[in-house]
Amino acid sequence: MELLLVTLASALAGFVDSIVGGGGLILTPMLFAVYPQAVPATLFGTNKSASVWGTLFASWQYSRRVELNWAILRPAIACTVVGSFVGAWALTLLDGAALRLVLPFVLGVLLAYTLARKELGQNHAPRFAGRLELGVACLIGSGIGFYDGFFGPGTGSFFVFLLVRVMGYDFLNASASAKLLNLSSNFAALVLFALKGHVWWHMALPLALANIVGSLLGTRLALRHGASFVRLVFIGVVTALIGKTGYDAWMIWQTLG
Repeated sequence: MELLLVTLASALAGFVDSIVGGGGLILTPMLFAVYPQAVPATLFGTNKSASVWGTLFASWQYSRRVELNWAILRPAIACTVVGSFVGAWALTLLDGAALRLVLPFVLGVLLAYTLARKELGQNHAPRFAGRLELGVACLIGSGIGFYDGFFGPGTGSFFVFLLVRVMGYDFLNASASAKLLNLSSNFAALVLFALKGHVWWHMALPLALANIVGSLLGTRLALRHGASFVRLVFIGVVTALIGKTGYDAWMIWQTLG
């Protein structure tokens, strides 16, 4: 029964994650609920062992239908890998409780801005070119990559928002590019967690297969319905993230009090 619950959660996580990110909102809490005595790093590592495969298939699907700027993405991917690896290493040494306290407020600002700017992400009009575009993309990759390795919830949503707001992408192109960046951060974090022995490999295969199925379904919907659909899912996922992270922060405050 425990494996069935987390496998179903992995499928739903793959579906949501393939569209706009935020799959960690579903699978990670389920792992913590089903296995409350487990070491947090192990549950994060097991989550990565599934999500990396769903993100890989979503990236492949997007790359076939959306024109990607590989000259910018390749260096940004490398920076994301480095940032995620450092973040995952930091997680094995530090406590991320402080980050849990501020995350709902950051997400709240992000949501309010998206709702206020109805035209945001509807048109694909990159703001930068050349080295400046490369530098901004690498900063986004390394910063959110570190966050993904260290903490993780909402990584895909942060990638999408920054690519839309800062880089000038529409939501569909941002989601396609975010998948590749998120894939690299997931892989880097998974490598470190595996080296540290923080992956339950006996669960990796069923969780990965379920995540792939959900991912393929979500990607197909996003490609069929375009930027407006992705924006709506983005708003829904960020709203759910605010609720979940707000509850986590409240529980931490109660413990401290």
